[in-house]
Amino acid sequence: MKLNRRFVEKPWGRTELPPIFDAPSDERIGEVWYTNGEDLPLLAKYIFTSERLSIQVHPNDEQARARGLAQGKSECWYILDAGPAATLGLGLKREVNKYELRAAALDGSIEELINWRPVNSGDFVFVPSGTIHAIGADISLLEFQQNADVTYRLYDYGRPRELHLDDGIAVSNSGPFPNGLVQHLSGTDERLLVASQHFVLLQSTSDALLGQRRWIIPLEAEVQSGTEIAGPGDVLLLEPNDRLESSGGRLLIGATAGPS
Repeated sequence: MKLNRRFVEKPWGRTELPPIFDAPSDERIGEVWYTNGEDLPLLAKYIFTSERLSIQVHPNDEQARARGLAQGKSECWYILDAGPAATLGLGLKREVNKYELRAAALDGSIEELINWRPVNSGDFVFVPSGTIHAIGADISLLEFQQNADVTYRLYDYGRPRELHLDDGIAVSNSGPFPNGLVQHLSGTDERLLVASQHFVLLQSTSDALLGQRRWIIPLEAEVQSGTEIAGPGDVLLLEPNDRLESSGGRLLIGATAGPS
């Protein structure tokens, strides 16, 4: 099944996306979600930024359920394109306590506290729940995540949007980000990118994770399953018995870590 695109406006989005997305031209589209009307456990989406996103954090499952939510949110990013000065905010430069984190969020000094890292096309980052993070301006990326729309904003550069300091500080890992969660993809080798408790994601040029319900995200060329044809900008959701024909272009393939 080819999943449907849902265009999501954001204040930091863009009025022009690559032509393959056929996006509305009069809206600031920041995200393109791929859905089929079900409550799927995982979500694939594209993100396009013209400005920095808020400095934010997501809870883990236990923290989310304590707040009446179904699950938390871990995510990963594959960088498709990035401007020469583009950065990602990943963790803090040093350990801080909750009181210092709150003060920094209130007076804006959290901008200097967060670790802004240069980013390039082909970079891949796994962002576990609890990570204080921000996506910078002039970046196009593909995100694969737990399907939970729960974000606690710690700082938003003066934009008139609600902050969530109590919840955000309570669930934050207020220290540096592990360097081992960042890698760079090059070539067409089959590579396991994430193997977390919630999902797995790998790069491949052919069908993989057979016997599981899986998300197929073409990065290059077209793929086909039955009568469904998909290329870059599309996402296929395949059931365990579905088969995929590929011309050898790179794919990202994801699945739940447990039973689908």
